[in-house]
Amino acid sequence: MPFKKIEAEKLSQSVVHQIELLILRGILQPGERLPSERELSEQLGVSRPSLREAVADLQERGLLTSRPNSGIFVAEVLGSAFSPALIGLFAAHQEAVFDYVMFRRDIEGLAAERAARLGSDTDLKVIDTVFGKMEMAHQRRDPTDESDLDAHFHMAIIEASHNVIMLHMMRSMYELLRQGVFYNRQVMFKNRVTRDMLLDQHRAINSAVQARNALAARKAVEVHLDFVQAAMLEQIKYNHNESIAKLRLENENRK
Repeated sequence: MPFKKIEAEKLSQSVVHQIELLILRGILQPGERLPSERELSEQLGVSRPSLREAVADLQERGLLTSRPNSGIFVAEVLGSAFSPALIGLFAAHQEAVFDYVMFRRDIEGLAAERAARLGSDTDLKVIDTVFGKMEMAHQRRDPTDESDLDAHFHMAIIEASHNVIMLHMMRSMYELLRQGVFYNRQVMFKNRVTRDMLLDQHRAINSAVQARNALAARKAVEVHLDFVQAAMLEQIKYNHNESIAKLRLENENRK
Protein backbone atom coordinates (compact mmCIF):
# COMPACT_ATOMS: atom_id res chain seq x y z
CA MET A 1 0.00 0.00 0.00
CA PRO A 2 1.31 3.54 -0.82
CA PHE A 3 1.12 4.85 2.71
CA LYS A 4 3.91 6.08 4.97
CA LYS A 5 3.95 6.85 8.65
CA ILE A 6 3.24 10.47 9.39
CA GLU A 7 6.15 12.11 11.14
CA ALA A 8 5.81 15.21 13.27
CA GLU A 9 7.63 18.21 11.77
CA LYS A 10 10.50 19.57 13.82
CA LEU A 11 9.79 22.94 15.37
CA SER A 12 12.74 24.44 13.57
CA GLN A 13 11.29 23.33 10.22
CA SER A 14 7.97 24.96 11.09
CA VAL A 15 9.86 28.19 11.74
CA VAL A 16 11.75 27.82 8.44
CA HIS A 17 8.48 27.27 6.57
CA GLN A 18 6.84 30.34 8.11
CA ILE A 19 9.79 32.66 7.38
CA GLU A 20 10.08 31.26 3.84
CA LEU A 21 6.44 32.09 3.14
CA LEU A 22 6.83 35.62 4.54
CA ILE A 23 9.76 36.20 2.18
CA LEU A 24 8.03 34.50 -0.76
CA ARG A 25 4.90 36.62 -0.35
CA GLY A 26 6.92 39.81 -0.10
CA ILE A 27 5.92 40.56 3.50
CA LEU A 28 9.48 40.30 4.76
CA GLN A 29 11.53 42.35 2.32
CA PRO A 30 15.24 42.30 1.40
CA GLY A 31 17.31 44.24 3.91
CA GLU A 32 14.62 44.06 6.58
CA ARG A 33 15.86 43.31 10.10
CA LEU A 34 14.25 40.47 12.01
CA PRO A 35 13.27 40.97 15.67
CA SER A 36 15.83 40.00 18.29
CA GLU A 37 16.24 36.31 19.10
CA ARG A 38 14.29 36.73 22.35
CA GLU A 39 11.43 38.62 20.69
CA LEU A 40 11.23 36.28 17.72
CA SER A 41 11.25 33.11 19.84
CA GLU A 42 8.42 34.57 21.96
CA GLN A 43 6.39 35.61 18.90
CA LEU A 44 6.78 32.18 17.33
CA GLY A 45 6.35 30.28 20.58
CA VAL A 46 9.50 28.19 20.14
CA SER A 47 12.70 27.74 22.11
CA ARG A 48 15.82 29.69 21.22
CA PRO A 49 17.72 26.53 20.16
CA SER A 50 14.91 25.69 17.68
CA LEU A 51 14.97 29.27 16.38
CA ARG A 52 18.76 29.23 16.00
CA GLU A 53 18.55 25.98 14.04
CA ALA A 54 15.94 27.51 11.70
CA VAL A 55 17.95 30.71 11.21
CA ALA A 56 21.11 28.72 10.47
CA ASP A 57 19.22 26.73 7.82
CA LEU A 58 17.90 29.92 6.16
CA GLN A 59 21.34 31.55 6.30
CA GLU A 60 22.95 28.52 4.69
CA ARG A 61 20.46 28.80 1.80
CA GLY A 62 21.09 32.51 1.37
CA LEU A 63 17.69 33.81 2.49
CA LEU A 64 18.89 35.38 5.75
CA THR A 65 22.19 37.03 6.58
CA SER A 66 23.88 38.01 9.82
CA ARG A 67 25.53 41.39 10.39
CA PRO A 68 27.94 41.70 13.34
CA ASN A 69 26.45 43.69 16.23
CA SER A 70 23.36 44.44 14.13
CA GLY A 71 21.27 41.28 13.96
CA ILE A 72 19.69 39.00 11.37
CA PHE A 73 18.39 40.45 8.10
CA VAL A 74 16.53 39.23 5.04
CA ALA A 75 19.23 38.76 2.40
CA GLU A 76 19.59 41.31 -0.40
CA VAL A 77 18.53 38.99 -3.19
CA LEU A 78 16.95 41.61 -5.47
CA GLY A 79 18.60 42.15 -8.81
CA SER A 80 20.01 38.61 -8.78
CA ALA A 81 17.80 37.77 -11.76
CA PHE A 82 20.31 39.67 -13.93
CA SER A 83 24.02 39.07 -14.24
CA PRO A 84 26.37 42.07 -13.80
CA ALA A 85 27.27 41.80 -17.50
CA LEU A 86 23.61 42.04 -18.53
CA ILE A 87 23.00 44.97 -16.17
CA GLY A 88 25.96 46.71 -17.82
CA LEU A 89 24.39 46.15 -21.23
CA PHE A 90 21.07 47.59 -20.03
CA ALA A 91 22.83 50.72 -18.79
CA ALA A 92 24.87 51.18 -21.97
CA HIS A 93 22.15 50.87 -24.62
CA GLN A 94 19.18 53.17 -24.98
CA GLU A 95 16.91 50.57 -26.56
CA ALA A 96 16.90 48.65 -23.27
CA VAL A 97 15.28 51.68 -21.61
CA PHE A 98 12.29 51.66 -23.96
CA ASP A 99 12.02 47.87 -23.86
CA TYR A 100 11.91 48.20 -20.06
CA VAL A 101 9.05 50.71 -20.20
CA MET A 102 7.07 48.55 -22.63
CA PHE A 103 7.70 45.50 -20.46
CA ARG A 104 6.36 47.41 -17.46
CA ARG A 105 3.36 48.52 -19.53
CA ASP A 106 2.41 44.92 -20.28
CA ILE A 107 3.16 43.40 -16.88
CA GLU A 108 1.80 46.24 -14.73
CA GLY A 109 -1.31 46.49 -16.88
CA LEU A 110 -1.95 42.82 -16.12
CA ALA A 111 -1.12 43.39 -12.42
CA ALA A 112 -3.62 46.27 -12.16
CA GLU A 113 -6.28 44.15 -13.85
CA ARG A 114 -5.63 41.29 -11.41
CA ALA A 115 -5.52 43.64 -8.41
CA ALA A 116 -8.94 45.05 -9.33
CA ARG A 117 -10.38 41.54 -9.62
CA LEU A 118 -8.45 39.54 -7.02
CA GLY A 119 -7.14 42.04 -4.49
CA SER A 120 -8.69 41.91 -1.04
CA ASP A 121 -10.33 44.95 0.54
CA THR A 122 -7.18 45.41 2.63
CA ASP A 123 -4.98 45.24 -0.50
CA LEU A 124 -7.03 48.08 -2.00
CA LYS A 125 -6.73 50.10 1.23
CA VAL A 126 -2.94 49.78 1.03
CA ILE A 127 -2.95 51.07 -2.56
CA ASP A 128 -5.25 53.94 -1.63
CA THR A 129 -3.12 54.80 1.42
CA VAL A 130 0.04 55.00 -0.70
CA PHE A 131 -1.76 57.20 -3.21
CA GLY A 132 -2.88 59.48 -0.37
CA LYS A 133 0.78 59.86 0.64
CA MET A 134 1.59 60.72 -2.99
CA GLU A 135 -1.01 63.51 -2.92
CA MET A 136 0.54 64.92 0.25
CA ALA A 137 4.08 64.68 -1.17
CA HIS A 138 2.87 66.41 -4.33
CA GLN A 139 2.38 69.63 -2.34
CA ARG A 140 6.10 69.82 -1.51
CA ARG A 141 8.62 71.52 -3.77
CA ASP A 142 11.16 68.71 -3.44
CA PRO A 143 9.97 65.86 -5.70
CA THR A 144 12.13 63.16 -4.05
CA ASP A 145 9.42 61.73 -1.77
CA GLU A 146 6.82 61.76 -4.52
CA SER A 147 9.22 59.96 -6.87
CA ASP A 148 9.89 57.28 -4.25
CA LEU A 149 6.17 56.89 -3.56
CA ASP A 150 5.58 56.46 -7.29
CA ALA A 151 7.56 53.20 -7.19
CA HIS A 152 5.86 52.22 -3.92
CA PHE A 153 2.42 52.79 -5.48
CA HIS A 154 3.17 50.54 -8.46
CA MET A 155 4.61 47.84 -6.20
CA ALA A 156 1.49 47.95 -4.00
CA ILE A 157 -0.59 47.15 -7.09
CA ILE A 158 1.74 44.30 -8.03
CA GLU A 159 1.52 42.94 -4.47
CA ALA A 160 -2.30 43.09 -4.69
CA SER A 161 -2.22 40.94 -7.83
CA HIS A 162 -1.14 38.01 -5.61
CA ASN A 163 1.31 36.44 -8.01
CA VAL A 164 4.57 35.77 -6.19
CA ILE A 165 6.60 35.27 -9.39
CA MET A 166 5.45 38.63 -10.73
CA LEU A 167 6.12 40.21 -7.33
CA HIS A 168 9.76 39.17 -7.07
CA MET A 169 10.50 39.74 -10.75
CA MET A 170 9.14 43.30 -10.60
CA ARG A 171 10.89 44.04 -7.31
CA SER A 172 14.09 43.06 -9.05
CA MET A 173 13.25 45.37 -11.98
CA TYR A 174 12.42 48.26 -9.65
CA GLU A 175 15.69 47.80 -7.79
CA LEU A 176 17.55 48.30 -11.07
CA LEU A 177 15.41 51.38 -11.72
CA ARG A 178 16.22 52.72 -8.25
CA GLN A 179 19.92 52.29 -9.02
CA GLY A 180 19.48 54.37 -12.18
CA VAL A 181 20.30 51.50 -14.54
CA PHE A 182 17.43 52.34 -16.90
CA TYR A 183 16.79 56.06 -16.44
CA ASN A 184 16.55 58.70 -13.74
CA ARG A 185 12.83 58.83 -13.04
CA GLN A 186 13.24 61.83 -10.73
CA VAL A 187 13.93 63.96 -13.82
CA MET A 188 10.24 63.77 -14.77
CA PHE A 189 9.13 64.91 -11.33
CA LYS A 190 11.22 68.11 -11.49
CA ASN A 191 8.83 69.67 -14.01
CA ARG A 192 5.72 70.93 -12.20
CA VAL A 193 3.38 70.41 -15.16
CA THR A 194 4.65 66.87 -15.65
CA ARG A 195 4.27 66.19 -11.92
CA ASP A 196 0.65 67.30 -12.08
CA MET A 197 -0.01 65.03 -15.06
CA LEU A 198 1.68 62.08 -13.39
CA LEU A 199 -0.42 62.53 -10.26
CA ASP A 200 -3.61 62.63 -12.36
CA GLN A 201 -2.54 59.41 -14.07
CA HIS A 202 -1.90 57.70 -10.74
CA ARG A 203 -5.26 58.95 -9.52
CA ALA A 204 -6.95 57.35 -12.53
CA ILE A 205 -5.19 54.04 -11.84
CA ASN A 206 -6.17 54.15 -8.17
CA SER A 207 -9.78 55.07 -8.91
CA ALA A 208 -10.17 52.18 -11.37
CA VAL A 209 -8.64 49.68 -8.95
CA GLN A 210 -10.80 50.94 -6.06
CA ALA A 211 -13.89 50.61 -8.27
CA ARG A 212 -12.74 47.06 -9.16
CA ASN A 213 -12.96 47.97 -12.83
CA ALA A 214 -10.30 45.60 -14.17
CA LEU A 215 -10.32 46.82 -17.78
CA ALA A 216 -10.19 50.49 -16.77
CA ALA A 217 -7.32 49.75 -14.37
CA ARG A 218 -5.30 48.12 -17.13
CA LYS A 219 -6.05 50.94 -19.55
CA ALA A 220 -5.05 53.58 -16.98
CA VAL A 221 -1.66 51.89 -16.48
CA GLU A 222 -1.12 51.74 -20.24
CA VAL A 223 -1.95 55.44 -20.64
CA HIS A 224 0.45 56.28 -17.79
CA LEU A 225 3.39 54.33 -19.18
CA ASP A 226 2.77 55.60 -22.72
CA PHE A 227 3.13 59.07 -21.22
CA VAL A 228 6.35 58.05 -19.45
CA GLN A 229 7.79 56.80 -22.72
CA ALA A 230 6.82 59.99 -24.57
CA ALA A 231 8.33 62.13 -21.78
CA MET A 232 11.56 60.15 -21.95
CA LEU A 233 11.77 60.66 -25.72
CA GLU A 234 11.30 64.40 -25.22
CA GLN A 235 14.05 64.46 -22.60
CA ILE A 236 16.42 62.60 -24.93
CA LYS A 237 15.67 65.08 -27.72
CA TYR A 238 16.20 68.00 -25.34
CA ASN A 239 19.55 66.63 -24.16
CA HIS A 240 20.64 66.08 -27.75
CA ASN A 241 19.62 69.60 -28.81
CA GLU A 242 21.27 71.09 -25.73
CA SER A 243 24.57 69.39 -26.50
CA ILE A 244 24.50 70.85 -30.03
CA ALA A 245 23.56 74.30 -28.72
CA LYS A 246 26.50 74.22 -26.28
CA LEU A 247 28.86 73.50 -29.16
CA ARG A 248 27.43 76.47 -31.06
CA LEU A 249 27.84 78.72 -28.02
CA GLU A 250 31.40 77.52 -27.49
CA ASN A 251 32.21 78.25 -31.12
CA GLU A 252 30.52 81.68 -30.93
CA ASN A 253 32.57 82.65 -27.89
CA ARG A 254 35.79 81.89 -29.80
CA LYS A 255 35.02 84.49 -32.48
